[in-house]
Amino acid sequence: MRRGSSKVQPTDVDAAYNAAQCVVETHRRVSKFLRVGQTLAEVDAFVARTLDDLKCKSCFHGYKIPRLPPFPSHACLSVNECIVHGTAGSLTRPLKEGDLLKVDIGVSHKGWIGDAAWTYSFGEPTPEVKRLMECGKKCIRLGVPTLRPDTPFLKWAQTIQDYVEGDCGLCMVRGLGGHGYGRTLHAPPFIANIVPHHLGEWPDAHRRPEPGTLIAVEPMIAIGTGETSQRRGKWPINTADGSMSVHYEHDVLITDGEPRVLTEGLDEVNDIIG
Repeated sequence: MRRGSSKVQPTDVDAAYNAAQCVVETHRRVSKFLRVGQTLAEVDAFVARTLDDLKCKSCFHGYKIPRLPPFPSHACLSVNECIVHGTAGSLTRPLKEGDLLKVDIGVSHKGWIGDAAWTYSFGEPTPEVKRLMECGKKCIRLGVPTLRPDTPFLKWAQTIQDYVEGDCGLCMVRGLGGHGYGRTLHAPPFIANIVPHHLGEWPDAHRRPEPGTLIAVEPMIAIGTGETSQRRGKWPINTADGSMSVHYEHDVLITDGEPRVLTEGLDEVNDIIG
C-alpha cells in the first residue's frame, strides 16, 4: 500500500477542504441519481461522469495493494452483507427494494485527496436496518469530538465501540479502520474502531493526533457479527455471517482545539432512496 504524509500546512487547508467537498457534492448527486432497477455498473459510470464534471479523478480506480488486482471501479459500491471494497461487477443483478448500498468515494482534486463513504437504503428500511443506519451515523458524530491533540486515538475507539456494541447491541467490524491521508490516499496513522486486546495490537492507540493531521475515520457496523470474510484475490469484504452492514466515513482535520470535519454537509444527504 502506498504511504505518504497526513500533515497539511495552513496554506493548504483550503485545498484539502475543497477536495473533501468534491466528495460531498458527488454524494449529493449520487443520492439524487440512485433508483431501484439500476446496476452497480450504472452507478459507477455516473460517479465517473460526476468526478469528470467536478474536475476530479477517482483515487480508487486502478489502486493497487499486494495480492489483489488493481481496483477496477471509480467508487467502492458495497451491497447488503458486503461491508467495503465492493466493485461495479461484484453484484450484477439490479438494485431492488430493501437493498443497503454503501458508496465510498475517493477523489484527487488539485493534488489533494478527499475520501468519504455513506450508506443508502433502497426504500424505507426495516426497523432493524433503520437502527443499524442510525447507530452508524450517531457513532461517528460521537467519535469525532475525541479527535483532539490532548486525547489519544484510543478514545475514538472506546467511544464508538461502547456506543455501537453497548448502547445499540450491534457489532463493530473487526480488522478495518480509518487512516491518515493528504496528497496520497493512505498515510499513518491507522485509526482502529476496536479497543486493542493486547499490547502492540494497535501501535497508534496511545498516540495523540498532531494539529494539521488529516484523517479519514470510518466506522463499519454489522447486525450479526464483527467477523469478516474475503475470497482470495477478490476485493469485496463481507460479513462472515451474511448479515447487513453499514459504512460511514468523514474527513477530519486535527486542529489545536476542536476537530474540523472537512466533509461537512455529508450528514445532510438524503439516504433513503424512494
